[in-house]
Amino acid sequence: MTLKKYLLLMILATATCWFSLWVVVFFVDPTITNWFGFVIFYLSLFLSLVGTLSLLGFIIRFLFNKNEFAFRQVITAFRQSILFALLICGALYLQSYRLMSWWNLLILIVLLTVVEFIFIARDNRAIKEQ
Repeated sequence: MTLKKYLLLMILATATCWFSLWVVVFFVDPTITNWFGFVIFYLSLFLSLVGTLSLLGFIIRFLFNKNEFAFRQVITAFRQSILFALLICGALYLQSYRLMSWWNLLILIVLLTVVEFIFIARDNRAIKEQ
């Protein structure tokens, strides 16, 4: 897949996810819905954030880091967008149950940071082996 096709597909998928989030927000009543309504909300929010953050992360990387291959920039931006979207959705989920506090948020941030460092270490080891 070429970079142009990837970006076009990602833009279309992200726009679809934002539309689905809009539909859920305006047509699902949180006071009377069951667990399925909340799953649809969090899933559409997560996918919308992943698409948007992935595109923004790639554009920023592409503009400021011209020395790295585009496919590596796409992979890094996508991975980090997933982690950041997990942080946002996790924080909103905790807040929905009134469990959001600074130490819970700190634990979530530390956990996701450790996951990112594991990926960075794995990538560096793979590069050194080549």
